[in-house]
Amino acid sequence: MDPRSSAQDVHRCDLCETAIVHSYCDFCHVNLCKPCVVDHISDGYHKHTIVPFNERRSTLIYPKCGRHPHQHCELLCKDCRSFVCSSCMASEQHTGHRFVEVKHEYETKKEIIKKDKVELGVSISPKYEEIAFELENQLANLDEGYEKLTTEITKQGEEWHREIDIVINQKKTEINDIKLKHESILKKHFNEIKQMQSLIKETSIVLGELEKSTEISTTIEYVSKIRDISKLPAKVNVLLPTFIPKPIDREHLYNFFGQIIIPLSNATKENELSINKPKTSVRELLDKPKVVAIIQTGCDRLFSIICFKEEIFCTSGLSSDIKCFNIKGNLLRTIKTNFWSCPNDIAVDVDGDLLYSDWVTNTVNKVKNEQTNVLIRLQGWKPSKQCVTSTGDLLVTMYSDDQTQSKVVRYSGSTEKQTIQFDDEGKPLYSGNGSMKYITENRNHDICVADYKAGAAVVVNEAGKIRWRYTGYPSTTKNKPFQPQGITTDSQGRILTADGNNHCIHILDQDGQFLRYIDNCDLKDPLGLCVDIKDNLFVCDHTNGNIRKIKYSRDI
Repeated sequence: MDPRSSAQDVHRCDLCETAIVHSYCDFCHVNLCKPCVVDHISDGYHKHTIVPFNERRSTLIYPKCGRHPHQHCELLCKDCRSFVCSSCMASEQHTGHRFVEVKHEYETKKEIIKKDKVELGVSISPKYEEIAFELENQLANLDEGYEKLTTEITKQGEEWHREIDIVINQKKTEINDIKLKHESILKKHFNEIKQMQSLIKETSIVLGELEKSTEISTTIEYVSKIRDISKLPAKVNVLLPTFIPKPIDREHLYNFFGQIIIPLSNATKENELSINKPKTSVRELLDKPKVVAIIQTGCDRLFSIICFKEEIFCTSGLSSDIKCFNIKGNLLRTIKTNFWSCPNDIAVDVDGDLLYSDWVTNTVNKVKNEQTNVLIRLQGWKPSKQCVTSTGDLLVTMYSDDQTQSKVVRYSGSTEKQTIQFDDEGKPLYSGNGSMKYITENRNHDICVADYKAGAAVVVNEAGKIRWRYTGYPSTTKNKPFQPQGITTDSQGRILTADGNNHCIHILDQDGQFLRYIDNCDLKDPLGLCVDIKDNLFVCDHTNGNIRKIKYSRDI
């Protein structure tokens, strides 16, 4: 047993180790009984701070002055960031400098320490616990999901019999590689989270000690690392790939056995669980998209559609009128344009006002409060299609009067900000003719153009640099030329483009990788496309004037 404590934990003198403590030296940090106080201060009373035991650790310990050993530093030079005593303050070295009491700096840092400790325990640590829990669950369920996937592939292989066995093994290997990659990603991030949790725990202990400490130097020298720790790591949310069987084609056995789709959200992305920031969810693709509504507009030759508000959309076609409908097919509003022409395209700006382009007058017009005004008037160019970006800019595809050139122009209001026409080698990005070029902006600010004549979806980044071109996906059933004539994007960054020749919609990820077709919804001649806030797809049937509302992704 410690001789300085009894069974009742009575504090004993640190010098004689027998008498009950009475006082405390706040400078030397020792317990003292009454008789031992005199002995303790015998080497110089001014060096010690004797206080009643119940007031211990209440006296601030000022640092000694390096230049004047018998003085303590009660001031801090704000210019030199050094402790100074009264003698230093009057020296030439600090002439004209600003000073502040170290006690004030000490108390300020104490408040920061208390705040950091609370934030660490209340906000940051629980978030790391949540991330670790999610990763642990994903790791625990990984094997079961991949076993199910392997079973599906084996079932498909049994139907193909002996000649497909080698392809089955190749696909299993591919699946296993993806699994190992996902497992590696999850374990890597799980280990990083555990390391950060250990660091948080260590930091919490240090902050606790600093909070109790009366050491001025140590306290003032404390530099908060809470900002670094509070920046949560990238969140990993591994979703299992899916397997899409294909008809047997021995010439292309491997490609047509099936496709392993790695969901878009498998990519590591910026953590959406950061403090005070709400979670967002992933809408996975349905195995079989379905038509949930058919709206008969009565319009002739529909070109374009735009979601105006929830369950309200506007259409334009081979008519001078723009018509707005609700999801039940009721006509809500008719907007008259120039009687001798039909609008090329329609859009809605950030204020909720309708925009339409007119190829006859070479203008882009704005309809506000039932009044139509010219927003942009072109010289030598005709407007084609348009879209409003997330920042409120307007992107317009256009072609020259002689139909030899095409380009994309960005406008802020009526002011031209950017022209996108050539790649880094000076070659045209888009086909040079008057064919329609539908346009949309993806959530990563990529600019996506459906170039009908070129037979390609052309995607450039925000700066106008080419990212990729998509020219269709090989298929035995989709064997007519790919000539996209409508394009849109959804909340997940997926790109959907209409393929009228093959009566389907192509779904791509934001890097141009084919995901799947929408081809089971009785699409005749799909043209204009748009999605609503719930990622429902609206498709114009150019031939009969109907609008199809298609559900192709799962609800959140």
